Amino acid sequence: MKNSVFNEELKTLRNRYFSEDFKRKRVRELENNLVSIADICKTHRVSRTSVYRWIYKYSSMAKSEEKQVIESKSDTKKIQLLEERVKELERALGQKQMMIDIKDKMIDIAEETYDIDIKKKLVSKASSGSSTTGKSTDTK
Repeated sequence: MKNSVFNEELKTLRNRYFSEDFKRKRVRELENNLVSIADICKTHRVSRTSVYRWIYKYSSMAKSEEKQVIESKSDTKKIQLLEERVKELERALGQKQMMIDIKDKMIDIAEETYDIDIKKKLVSKASSGSSTTGKSTDTK
């Protein structure tokens, strides 16, 4: 049952004809960035190849041999913003790494100067903060 419906649908799709005026309107919409190729394909159930043929045949830019990048401007802007964000984060990461390196060097110098092992003391077991110290906190 499902296959027969699909086959009937294919037969009707194969016999469709789009007027020249219709094709020109879709190409104009593309040139003005009102729709995307995917939108036309989905809405009118036409292949991408057909849409590209229309563009080649009816586009004013194709006749003047200009190339048009069919991409929404917001995508380009998003990519630029993301690239800027990556650069900003890389700078911040570099600064943090430099600070860590400086602190490590300062610890090394302090160890040599005072002849103690600071790193070993820093790695020792940290207190939980909940144990008693034996000191009374009463103020009588």
